[in-house]
Amino acid sequence: MGDRALGLSPRLPYLVVEGPIGAGKTTLARRLAADTGARLLLEKPEDNPFLPRFYRDPVGGALPAQLGFLLQRAGQVETFQQGDLFDRHWVADFLFDKDRLFAELTLSPADLTLYEALFQRLAWDVPAPDAVIYLTGPVETLLARIARRGRDYEASIDARYLEDLSARYARFFGRYQAAPVIEVDVSQVDLVAQPELYQELLAALARPRGYSRLRQAELL
Repeated sequence: MGDRALGLSPRLPYLVVEGPIGAGKTTLARRLAADTGARLLLEKPEDNPFLPRFYRDPVGGALPAQLGFLLQRAGQVETFQQGDLFDRHWVADFLFDKDRLFAELTLSPADLTLYEALFQRLAWDVPAPDAVIYLTGPVETLLARIARRGRDYEASIDARYLEDLSARYARFFGRYQAAPVIEVDVSQVDLVAQPELYQELLAALARPRGYSRLRQAELL
């Protein structure tokens, strides 16, 4: 299925799929990229050597894990800043600005000050996406998905952490103005088992408008 079939246009060269841990960002980003012929830009938590330490020791491991992600994401963004961002479509499974949500949740005040200084230096020229698909869902759904994928370093993620993270995502996107946002509740919408809703999502991408929600039976 090509770009024309999906209704994507040169006005939407950069799409982002976002949401808390376990929401299914990478799966959807891969599918969208495959269906549109877009280039894929994936967050790679397995490449962050400090992440397993963070899950074992959240206090001692938070800063190196957070800085590792920040530098990794900055490097990934450079791949299309220096290349053909406006010549091809891109689909990413992360939004650069969301990095701060994790930093605010995990870092001490002193460490957050250091992080913010580095973030501002790296983020000043990061392009905004043309549309964001925001995946959300209740904590029990996210925990079940995390358990199914069986990553050892995620085994210690608990409900309270996901609740706090999900609340921060909701506040972030509640005031996000940089691009249209399409919210999808993954506990209500199965984009694999319900192909008609996947088509609704593609239709919404063809006409992004402010903040909209894809629900079980209708797009509001």
